[in-house]
Amino acid sequence: MEKFKIWLRKNWSTALLVSIFIVLLVSPDAKAWLMRQIISTGLMNSKIEEKETEPAVESTPLSSTENFSVRNDKGEIINTSDLKGKVVFINFWASWCPPCRAEFPSIQTFYDRFKSNKDLVFLTVNLDEQTALGKMYLEKEQFTVPFLVAEGSIPTAFFNGSLPTTVVLDKSGKIRMHHAGMADYSKESFYQEINQLLNEK
Repeated sequence: MEKFKIWLRKNWSTALLVSIFIVLLVSPDAKAWLMRQIISTGLMNSKIEEKETEPAVESTPLSSTENFSVRNDKGEIINTSDLKGKVVFINFWASWCPPCRAEFPSIQTFYDRFKSNKDLVFLTVNLDEQTALGKMYLEKEQFTVPFLVAEGSIPTAFFNGSLPTTVVLDKSGKIRMHHAGMADYSKESFYQEINQLLNEK
């Protein structure tokens, strides 16, 4: 024991770094905190694409075959094809995913700021195998974003397996942002981009 104390006095910085590494390895909340510090820089954020004056073939609105459906807590089905005329923010997440946990406070802040705007729809889609885990996570963290689950298959235009993934649709149903990975959605610059979409005809 005495030898360990002597080693610890000489190598306290190494012991501290190893301890921090172990905590980050085993604790999803610790990982999420570290990732939150990284995304707060804004370096990982994606930008909403500008509206093109002359639509190209690849920028046409989503076809009906690319409709995506979700179900809410009441069992009601929401189809993206029925949301034309609104800006749609879609976020795919899971409770076990540290990057999802890292960005979720910023999504909640964004939701709090725009939830009263009837022209903006939030589809926060939980992909936990057991939906109860997703609900427990939201309750534990006191997040109030809508809890939705996918109804049927998810088109690859929206989601290709990477968590988290965020998609923003404009009023015509065109994808204007597709971002795989974590980001900070509580930035004023992002709000300005959303407001531009809301003001488009």
